[in-house]
Amino acid sequence: MAHRVRIEPVGREVPCDEKTTILEASLRRGIWLPHACTHGTCGTCKARIVEGRVDLGDASAFALMDFEREDGYALLCQARPLTDVVVEADVEIEEGVSFPAVDDYTGVVEEIASPAPNVRVLTVRIEGECAALPGQYLQFEVPGSDVRRAYSIARRLPEGRLEFHVKRSPGGLASEWIFTRLQAGDTVELSGPYGRFFLREGEGPVLFLAGGTGLAPIKAMLLALLEQNPMRPATLIFGARTEAELYDDRFLQELADVHPNLTYIPAVSDEQPHEARIALGRVDEVLRARFERLKGYQAYVAGPPPMVDACIAALYERRLFARDIYREDFYTAAEHGESVRSPLSRRGS
Repeated sequence: MAHRVRIEPVGREVPCDEKTTILEASLRRGIWLPHACTHGTCGTCKARIVEGRVDLGDASAFALMDFEREDGYALLCQARPLTDVVVEADVEIEEGVSFPAVDDYTGVVEEIASPAPNVRVLTVRIEGECAALPGQYLQFEVPGSDVRRAYSIARRLPEGRLEFHVKRSPGGLASEWIFTRLQAGDTVELSGPYGRFFLREGEGPVLFLAGGTGLAPIKAMLLALLEQNPMRPATLIFGARTEAELYDDRFLQELADVHPNLTYIPAVSDEQPHEARIALGRVDEVLRARFERLKGYQAYVAGPPPMVDACIAALYERRLFARDIYREDFYTAAEHGESVRSPLSRRGS
């Protein structure tokens, strides 16, 4: 039996049965709600149940304290309705932004490339049309488990093919599956799109900052920008520890060679680069060296949390503030419970 769930302050209703979480039901109707781990451990999706009753599910006692439960709060990634429900959620509404509804997809792996020792690039052909915004991600189901892992769409290719970048996380269930067992021709189950890290409209210059496989959503945004508004100035700083880890360097350099409004700066932190075009230093250090002020820019930052935090600090120093900064932290499962993504509702904080 489906219950009616009304989401305030947006005033939208969704049907939701007792086996489906309120978060999942909302996302599948195109209603974005703050979320991150989706496993009841981080508290990002915490909201107040104003009317009705819910099953709180496996909400962590740390993410949802006893006094919060008594005050009517729930984690929407775990809460399932037992009656009709009214939810008061902390929804940040962006003018002119419409989120695509979440759906399920079946895909076939067409190619697995190994451009760097600890990186795999997957090409997956999916059935149906996935209307993801540039920068959003899909969840992959790990066979033989109830585990899902998030991987950003890095590029759209012809005939329904999507490109994903995967970094190996030692002991990680999903990355070990991808690195040791997944083969071309295998079928994969996916869902999405998810996430609030996507390219915004504008005419001013754009600064893209990527570390490791944080390049994936940045690459999707960059390609969309060059297609939709090639006259808009853009700078990409892509950082890694060594030149061997700059796994998409050739593609990005060729892109910059044919787009005069794109400046591409590869950077390495742990070795002296062999080419003059490759900067020495972390992404935030290269940012400080290349820019005095960033007034009028939009900035998009994706990568490991320490890199993202350091870049945010550098952006603040160069007088760019939260309203114009968008971030995506790539956590490992060990760092963030069962999640591999940060709270996607946060801007430069």
